[in-house]
Amino acid sequence: MPVARQGLLLGAAAYVLWGLSVLYWPLVEPTGAIEILALRVLFSPIAVGLLLLAMGRARRVAEILRKPRELGLLTLAGVLTSANWALFIWASTNGHVVDASLGYFITPLVSVAFGVAVLRERLRSGQWAAIGLGAGAVAVLTAAYGGLPWIALGLAATFGLYGLIKKHLDVGAVEGLMVETAVLFPFAAVYTIVLQTSGQATFGQVSLGNTLLGVGSGFVMMAPMLLFNAAATRVPLSVVGMLQFIEPIVQFLLGVLVFREVMPAVRWAAFALLWAALAMLTAEGVRRRSRAAAAARRAPPRSARSSRTASSAVRDQGETP
Repeated sequence: MPVARQGLLLGAAAYVLWGLSVLYWPLVEPTGAIEILALRVLFSPIAVGLLLLAMGRARRVAEILRKPRELGLLTLAGVLTSANWALFIWASTNGHVVDASLGYFITPLVSVAFGVAVLRERLRSGQWAAIGLGAGAVAVLTAAYGGLPWIALGLAATFGLYGLIKKHLDVGAVEGLMVETAVLFPFAAVYTIVLQTSGQATFGQVSLGNTLLGVGSGFVMMAPMLLFNAAATRVPLSVVGMLQFIEPIVQFLLGVLVFREVMPAVRWAAFALLWAALAMLTAEGVRRRSRAAAAARRAPPRSARSSRTASSAVRDQGETP
């Protein structure tokens, strides 16, 4: 299977699983979001470590640990994705599934903004218009809520930064995830010990079912992260941005149809503005790729260009007095 197609399928699978995960977290109650996150950090390195040993890539992790730049960026990535997961789990268990979907709808626009601010990319008029509509959607929600939609903005900012970091790291999907979770393992262990000794823990204290679901939370989080990391190194960032729409669509439908969250007219209006912005952003991306493909088809093969360049050089040498 071609690498690009493989990356497309891996990315799509990651976002479908992320979208469906909102059905899992209410099952783990009364365990809270931070305790679930700590369990994820505790159990994920074990599962990922076994996978690394099976794949024979454990040495690559040791190499990453000896490189300060890669280790520092992966540590930052681990902090960002942990903050993202904590906020997402809290939203899923407190009646804010639609707000979570809003955050992931906003993420592509935030990624474009990061491209301008961090990578100094130039935007076309359609991209600026999309950002403007997205800002309008946030303004409408701010007016309706009486404050910023902090759940959506927090999710968009943390995941947008995470994707930016992962795109610029030349590490394998499994190796990167191992380092991301391993660097946070001591903090999760201390937090879990404090909860257990103070009598505030729910893990292992409520029921066998709750305990098994707590252990499973690490694997529920790990699977889509592995798929996303593998996809991010196989397809262009623009394609990853397109695939991001899958997750919030699944979450939005579950929030409205399964969790029956209220959708007043002002929220529909904000989502309409946001969807229009994403449609404009998508259309701009499609036009750009079409023009690039057309230019590539019109360009002569490299060998032909090299031959013409050589012929021109010979001709120029012959004309030199």
